[in-house]
Amino acid sequence: MEQQGLTYSLGDTIAAIATPHGRGGIAVIRVSGNDAIATVSRLWKGKDLDALPSHTAHLGKITDINGYVIDQAVATIFRRPRSFTGEDTVELALHGSVWIQRQTLDALVQAGARIAGPGEFSRRAFINGRMDLAQTEAVADIIAADSRAAHNLAMRQMSGAFSRKLNDLRDRLVNFASLLELELDFSEEDVEFVDRAQLIATAEETLAVVRRLTQSYSAGRVFKEGIPVAIAGAPNVGKSTLLNHLLGDDKAIVSDIPGTTRDVIEGTCEINGILFRFIDTAGLRDTTDVVERMGIKRARHHISRAAIILWLTDATAMSDDTDAPAFSDNTADSAPRIFHLLNKADKLPGANTPVDNSNSRIPTYLVSAKTGEGIEEVIAAITKEALRGHNPDEELIVTNARHHAALQAGADSLSRAIAALRDGLPADLVAQDVREALHHLGLVTGAVTTDALLSHIFSSFCVGK
Repeated sequence: MEQQGLTYSLGDTIAAIATPHGRGGIAVIRVSGNDAIATVSRLWKGKDLDALPSHTAHLGKITDINGYVIDQAVATIFRRPRSFTGEDTVELALHGSVWIQRQTLDALVQAGARIAGPGEFSRRAFINGRMDLAQTEAVADIIAADSRAAHNLAMRQMSGAFSRKLNDLRDRLVNFASLLELELDFSEEDVEFVDRAQLIATAEETLAVVRRLTQSYSAGRVFKEGIPVAIAGAPNVGKSTLLNHLLGDDKAIVSDIPGTTRDVIEGTCEINGILFRFIDTAGLRDTTDVVERMGIKRARHHISRAAIILWLTDATAMSDDTDAPAFSDNTADSAPRIFHLLNKADKLPGANTPVDNSNSRIPTYLVSAKTGEGIEEVIAAITKEALRGHNPDEELIVTNARHHAALQAGADSLSRAIAALRDGLPADLVAQDVREALHHLGLVTGAVTTDALLSHIFSSFCVGK
């Protein structure tokens, strides 16, 4: 096994800190390999670890190779194959002193272990058949999840639901390919095993599922990374006040002086299970101030990359359409969705009249960023827009760029196979495209893989994972 330019043996006993580095209440050191229990036993004072059953935890002391007591510890035993890696594994729960962690790792190395490489525990779990590649990658996504939506998508992938769907698709394609191969075997005889119309229907049905998964990536990526929401408008319309209200924190300076915000200020929060990245931008106006112009340039950049734009205007002003044409002219499917917020409703005299959105392409809301009036309605609207018909709590959604690329390549191969069938091309040419589709789908789960691919994937994992 080659990783980071080194060759690692699967027979080695490996050790690493499995909890975040630094000082804490508890630190866990994971030890895995055929000799994991024997290696830890050389440093253990307590019950005989080799005689203990799997999935049990025991109190004792961990020492260095010379018998010096490093710490009181809890050793949890996981015997193969019922462990994360599929190997004998011991997890040592110690006090979270950095010195204790370092001394324990040094002692384990002296006892015969070596420090694990990045992602090596997960890589062994894959090699030993505990998880397929897609499930293994989901471990990293679970650890990195910053919202309920991202967590649910990663959990569904780790549970194997995504892999089962892909394996079902591959089974269909294997059957498809077998019919083509059978036709090739009897090409000299006037025998038709299945008509082309049926093959085309099967291929199109499979392609529809693959395309649906591929198209879900745009939603999956933002669920995983956060929905970018740009707060835009002229100076002094309440953009920074709105950011502070949404985040529940005084992140941005609020002032009556126009042009206070000159740089991009960003903050994240989870709303209704979805992570939003709210971006407060400099007020958009013509100015000769060099620094403010730089801020406006940055503002336009972030506005152009946002998925949602909250365009604020002053409800107390009779006319305020700053930059409205630049936003509303963008009608492409990938264009950001714009919500017009008439801010400072708290300063309007008398009762506020609800805004009629029945004939408006850009929904308009009367709000007060200062008091919170109307903000809940805006939050409901942007949450609905963020979902765009997807349900991360129930739906299979692609979140991994590697998976998306493989699925796209598989869809392209299937499209060529369908075109070849319709054009009446020989079965061997059709079969080649079907085999390519099988290859690309297999790359997602690891049914098809290479050492280079595995090294690339697991090198991004942290040590101890």
